[in-house]
Amino acid sequence: QVQLVESGGGSVQAGGSLRLSCSASRTIRGTYVAWFRQAPGKEREAVACIKPRGNAGYADDSETGRFIISQDKSKNILYLQINNVKPEDAAMYYCAAGGTACLSARTYIDWGQGTQVTVSS
Repeated sequence: QVQLVESGGGSVQAGGSLRLSCSASRTIRGTYVAWFRQAPGKEREAVACIKPRGNAGYADDSETGRFIISQDKSKNILYLQINNVKPEDAAMYYCAAGGTACLSARTYIDWGQGTQVTVSS
């Protein structure tokens, strides 16, 4: 089991950028790791993942470039860059590890507590 701690959330103006971080207690290389988000009254949804071989997957390919997932393998940190933030990006963002399918939340066994992103217009 790996402990995950997210940070970097906060209030951001629409159109701005934000980088979320997720620190892992041990190496997360070679496993599926991902970012999910959940807005009030909505189901948790996938945003992006990194697959065991290091390639990324995104829930919405049309948003590629607006969401950028990356990993600092030496520091066991997972990042999510959000560019051109939109009001609909407001949510609690969670990182997850130990999954068996890139964007399937039910396959992930380790979750962080989340970091809140609010968007002002």
